[in-house]
Amino acid sequence: MIISKNLSYAYPGAKPMVFPDITCDSKDLLLVLGKSGVGKTTLLHLLGGLITATQGEITIGDQSVNKLSGKQMDTFRGKNIGIIFQNNHFVQSLNVLENIALAQSLAGNPVDKAVCQKWLDRLNIGHKSKAYVHHLSQGEKQRVAIARALVNHPKLILADEPTSALDDVNTKEVVSILQEQAKEVGSALVIVTHDTRLKELITHQVILQ
Repeated sequence: MIISKNLSYAYPGAKPMVFPDITCDSKDLLLVLGKSGVGKTTLLHLLGGLITATQGEITIGDQSVNKLSGKQMDTFRGKNIGIIFQNNHFVQSLNVLENIALAQSLAGNPVDKAVCQKWLDRLNIGHKSKAYVHHLSQGEKQRVAIARALVNHPKLILADEPTSALDDVNTKEVVSILQEQAKEVGSALVIVTHDTRLKELITHQVILQ
């Protein structure tokens, strides 16, 4: 689960952004919705420990992440947080299976390619395990990104604009996949987006102004 309280963040020379408190339990799904420029990606980066809040507190599981050093946060993130970025940041020289295995390695976990293959199979992309990412369609890349985020059984999954480039049918499918797999690994799932179609699919919502 994740809880944030009294979060704010200020870029150099800019007015501080103040965020509403957030709670998302294990196996729960939270939609954070807002227009461009209101701080959606900044909030996601705060929740993922990629940047440090100017003020406020974030708790993931039983760990207050504000108390972790940079190196400790990197280790904690690898083991406990799966992030699906809007731009997926794959290693182009590695094939699909190797990109998933890299996530295990970076988290300090043993590399188990059978487990990586299992996640790819669950997401109906197993037949592409030996392919290179630049040969995949956008939808296939997205499924690989989901597999990479889930392979370490994180306490928290953060998804940045996972449906903004998809049609209505694929939007519903991706949300269903994310929710189903998050429940399977017992993760809290937070989707940050400007895609208002998701309001009809996800009841637990926070609106950024």
